[in-house]
Amino acid sequence: MSILGVSTVQDNVIEAMKYGGQSFFEMADLVKKSGEIVAEYFATESAIIVNSASSGIALSIAGLIAKDDRYASEKLYQIAPDRPNEVLILKGQNVDYGAPVETMINLGGGKLIEVGYSNGCKIDQIEGAITANTIAFFYVKSHHAVQKNMPSLQEIKELCNRHSLPLIIDAAAEGDLKQFSEIADLVIYSGSKAIDGPTSGIVAGKKKLIQYIELQSKIIGRVMKVGKETIFGILQALENYQTKEDDVEGQLETLETLKPLNNLPGVQVMTQQDESGRAIYRGRIMIDEQITGISALQVIEKLKSGTIAIYTRDYYANEGHFDIDPRPLKDGDIDIITNRIKEIIGGVHS
Repeated sequence: MSILGVSTVQDNVIEAMKYGGQSFFEMADLVKKSGEIVAEYFATESAIIVNSASSGIALSIAGLIAKDDRYASEKLYQIAPDRPNEVLILKGQNVDYGAPVETMINLGGGKLIEVGYSNGCKIDQIEGAITANTIAFFYVKSHHAVQKNMPSLQEIKELCNRHSLPLIIDAAAEGDLKQFSEIADLVIYSGSKAIDGPTSGIVAGKKKLIQYIELQSKIIGRVMKVGKETIFGILQALENYQTKEDDVEGQLETLETLKPLNNLPGVQVMTQQDESGRAIYRGRIMIDEQITGISALQVIEKLKSGTIAIYTRDYYANEGHFDIDPRPLKDGDIDIITNRIKEIIGGVHS
């Protein structure tokens, strides 16, 4: 969760960052060589490390508008309205992930065009929205996005191929580094989410499009530049990631500790897989306010304000439930969470 500083990093990542921070490099050379290494991990033609997935969105769009024209890059906001700059997105994917997708596309000089409706879209609706001003289709792979009644990614790719339209995939929190290498022209990841690296982003994809981004990194990307210490940190994190496994069994075992909460009147605990289909399982705590006398929203606020602050995944708290993610928990943490929920709900009627 970005509000809590995203992931924690391993000791050897800190050591790599220390080495990078305490040494000098020709930065253009470091950016190029690190990109070559990253591209191997992602099985793409090329890649570049940026300072966040959000900056990866803005730089990708700016690159598609200005291409390799340095003058146009320097005058991006003056020339963008007079050049093709429309970016298509499924309406159900124009989400706020902590900042609006639309804002990042606008930052790159793009004009976002929503296609379909929030509860569904057909492939012919996308085809009808393509004009001479369309420069890309932007696809958001996220639990935040509407999943139901949407065209498949393969259908969208085939459409983009027919119209020679670049497909950009926002895969910020995804764990499979190679799953989009064959389908995306550009794919954007966060270096600090599943990869467990320092705050950073990665854009991987077609060599020519990455070259456009490299130019942008010297223009609007100057305010988003990535430090040498971060480059070394993310390279080490990527190396570590090659041996990281999805511990589904461990997640499910940890969540068993929440099951006694079912004995509380008005509380139901269930195990819920991540909405986007990733190998992530969370404990969902359902609160029936009519029985408990306290709402899910009130429970999560009390959890946050305790002596030990407990932050939940609370996107649906207004609907009466919140989730507990077992992955970042250390020994004993799940017991603290369980006991605190018992105290809060049990204390309402005491």
